[in-house]
Amino acid sequence: MIEEKQMTVLQLSRIYQVTGTAIYKWIRKYSTKISKGERLVLEKESEGAKTLELLRLVSELERKVGQKQLQIDYLEKVIELGSEEVGFDIKKKYVSGH
Repeated sequence: MIEEKQMTVLQLSRIYQVTGTAIYKWIRKYSTKISKGERLVLEKESEGAKTLELLRLVSELERKVGQKQLQIDYLEKVIELGSEEVGFDIKKKYVSGH
């Protein structure tokens, strides 16, 4: 799991309630990808990758806010046209009626 970067040492230590040191010992002992003399270096998710993910999220949220604003503008126009059709301000009538 760690070697395939599916889980971190911290995640595994929490799941199995053991120390990170124990996880590293297991890796050295049982790993099929790391020989005894090799050193395992696990990197946290890079700042660049985090930044790209956050930029993607901001972009998605901006798109959703834009869609909601279009819906609001559309509904306000419908209320305006409806008010002209019936001859009174539907918005004021509805708000004061509650």
